[in-house]
Amino acid sequence: MAAVDLIQALAATAELCGTNLSEAAAKMLLTDLADYDERAVLVALSKCRRELKGRLTLAEIISRIDDGRPGAEEAWAVLPFDEGTSVVWTEEMSKAFWVAYPLIEEGEKVAARMAFKESYLRLVAEAREHRIPAHWTASLGHDKDGRQPVLAAAVEKGRISKSHACALIPNFESVDSVTPLLESAKSKEAFALAEQVIKRIGGGK
Repeated sequence: MAAVDLIQALAATAELCGTNLSEAAAKMLLTDLADYDERAVLVALSKCRRELKGRLTLAEIISRIDDGRPGAEEAWAVLPFDEGTSVVWTEEMSKAFWVAYPLIEEGEKVAARMAFKESYLRLVAEAREHRIPAHWTASLGHDKDGRQPVLAAAVEKGRISKSHACALIPNFESVDSVTPLLESAKSKEAFALAEQVIKRIGGGK
């Protein structure tokens, strides 16, 4: 049985989107959404209320459920527009990128962005409909200095494992994304100050 909050949110969203749901249709929608996290569905319904211009459908709800895949604009922003750039991306991002690539090569960036967005949203909707989890992979560019921050950010966000990053960059473990406490002069000063405070708290011992 779906939670009362979810039922109410579904009914309110359908009404605001001009969609008449029969009791049977509402039950079917709730059944189809049962495998998803309830909080994620509530957030998706909230997005539908803000964004939808037409009828509320299962596809519209599922396309807005957060499963770790970035939105189209966020995905576009991190694409490798030159051979030097490294990227950690999903299968949907990669496929949509190659759809848009011919336009990118021609310098038609606006048209390329539109082509990417259309393809990406379709691929993401299909993946979510079939309950396929996001799969992240790394594509390393020629710029060796640019690889570390991209992989470090992906590890921090849980998109790839640290062991995988280490396999891609042998010295990854020796170069952390966060500067160790004692590596900078300011950190040393902060550590010394903290040590003095600790001594005062402990009575100078």
